[in-house]
Amino acid sequence: MDEPYWLYGLHAVRAALANPHRTVHRMVASKNALNRLDAPPPACGVEEMDVRAINRLLGDAVHQGVAIYVEPLEGRTLDALVDARVVLCLDHITDPHNVGAILRSAVAFKVDAVVTTSRHSASETGALAKAASGALDLIDLVTVTNLARAIAEMQKMGFATVALDSEAPDALEDLAPERHWAFVLGAEGKGVRQGVMEACGRQVRIEAPGALVSLNVSNAAAITLYAAHRSLLKA
Repeated sequence: MDEPYWLYGLHAVRAALANPHRTVHRMVASKNALNRLDAPPPACGVEEMDVRAINRLLGDAVHQGVAIYVEPLEGRTLDALVDARVVLCLDHITDPHNVGAILRSAVAFKVDAVVTTSRHSASETGALAKAASGALDLIDLVTVTNLARAIAEMQKMGFATVALDSEAPDALEDLAPERHWAFVLGAEGKGVRQGVMEACGRQVRIEAPGALVSLNVSNAAAITLYAAHRSLLKA
């Protein structure tokens, strides 16, 4: 999304207001939400509005009484990864709730950046920001045109690049520790695209003992990041 949009919810708005790279054009909030928000107002000021009026403005959004009209964040380039230890790459994941949940896990496990493609990715919207619960404004987002080429560039930068695939012969837990990781996750159903998988050079699965071995992509991201920080990073 290149156009301004409404970002809403207490956590998302609080994080956006604290982000110096975020441009805010308008803010509406109920008196109760302002008391709960505990954040400095933007330069444009605050329009105090009752919840019913905000409902009319935003429709069915679960806004918790506060919303800001913002410019989308500007995606960073691969140069931002020069000092990164752990990076997540999202291959054509378009569901905003999944991407939002992945961003939450990424922030929780101190991922340095999330790489997405300029096309066939979830747009920055209010729904994504709400699902991310503030994480959207707390992590570097790198936008690339071609993910396979970006992976090749990351390999030159020293990253071990691994694609997650439920049918891969090797298990995530069998990976040897590395200093820099780039984990690639694909959309549910389709998974990581063949060309991107070949660019990674290695595929691993998450060992699941139950009858269902294919996980929701946001759950797979959280498990992968836990493993990375538990045993896969060299000091």
